[in-house]
Amino acid sequence: MLLRGFTPNALTYGPLMHGLCMKGNIDEARVLLSKLPESNVVLYNTLINGYVNIGRIDEAEHIIQEVMPTKGCGPDIFTYNILIRGFCKMGRLGSAHEMLNEMRNRGCKPNAVTYSILIDGFCKERRLKEASDVLGALPAEERSLNIAAYNCLISALCKDGQVHQAMGVFSNMAIEGCTPDIYTFNSIIHGLCLIDYMEEALRVYDDMFTKGVIANNVTYNTLIHAFLRKGELQVAERFVREMIFRGCALDVITYNGLIKELCKEGAVEKALSLLEEMMQKGINPNNVSCNILINGLCKTGNVQKALDLLRDMIHQGLTPDIVTYNSLINGLCKMGRIREAMNLVEKMETEGITPDTITYNTLISWHCKEGLLDDANMLLHKGWDGGILPNARTWSILVSNFIKEDYDEN
Repeated sequence: MLLRGFTPNALTYGPLMHGLCMKGNIDEARVLLSKLPESNVVLYNTLINGYVNIGRIDEAEHIIQEVMPTKGCGPDIFTYNILIRGFCKMGRLGSAHEMLNEMRNRGCKPNAVTYSILIDGFCKERRLKEASDVLGALPAEERSLNIAAYNCLISALCKDGQVHQAMGVFSNMAIEGCTPDIYTFNSIIHGLCLIDYMEEALRVYDDMFTKGVIANNVTYNTLIHAFLRKGELQVAERFVREMIFRGCALDVITYNGLIKELCKEGAVEKALSLLEEMMQKGINPNNVSCNILINGLCKTGNVQKALDLLRDMIHQGLTPDIVTYNSLINGLCKMGRIREAMNLVEKMETEGITPDTITYNTLISWHCKEGLLDDANMLLHKGWDGGILPNARTWSILVSNFIKEDYDEN
């Protein structure tokens, strides 16, 4: 380009700088920018964003404070939002708040994105009082438009168990003229379900439709799983039917909840039918699906079916984890097949899965029940040598069985 006599400008250098920053070559991008006879805020924002993304935020701030003024180029709303996001990401919320004050002092008006970034930052650090203060400091006209900020705070409050406070924020939305969306309703319903306020959750669910908000998979799965936890299978199934009626397709989360409840009730064959049904619908089971069923089969003594399911699981491209193996090891031990259980431990270790305390407690317990106390003691030391420290249950198993042996001998 230069050889042909063309002079590159800011528009030419923009994509090049963006590419360098995307690859992490920030210093090279900075050298390139310094060679430009004229630069603009967009190019500086690209560079600042690059520094923020690799964690060199102090250099990003230096460019805003020291470099840009010498080039006659002032930061804009995007510049400040990038830097505030970077400070929040690093947990430097004080610096983020100072940057908010600085942009106001320089006459750069924060927008909905600015406040959402800052509120999200405080929420992630569980500094919810400060997040509420930031939201409360917004001018009324901006609060009415900032649905993202409200959603962030409501979600964080619900996850922290402060559901009543979340309901208060939810109520204030209506007063401020901010219309809740599906994310708002889902957060509130989830929070209410967590504290078992099911009647209130259903009231909010009904309120959604009166406000013209359509429930989605998240809404239904939240309610279905909540009723399943309470053991109210019929109510959960009613919401499954309603979910289908409303045009929401059942997904793996829905099926996992139903399969878990059926296994809990001992109806493992029905649970297996659901697995078949979901696969026929093109819904691939995940590790959770298989782990629930393997555990259910082992608990009902169907260990061979559980082992067959393990093979199917691997054939489908799923990777068994420690939960899978612990269920199978316990199931084999219950059937008196301790040698096979030990072989399974060796298999999981060759696959790079380390036995945990549950694995060793299971093996130690069943060896003790079979009167193999020396082997149980060897397992204790093997686990210890492997960094698996015994817990209160481990000692309880060993002590009670050694006392029983002494009693029997006397």
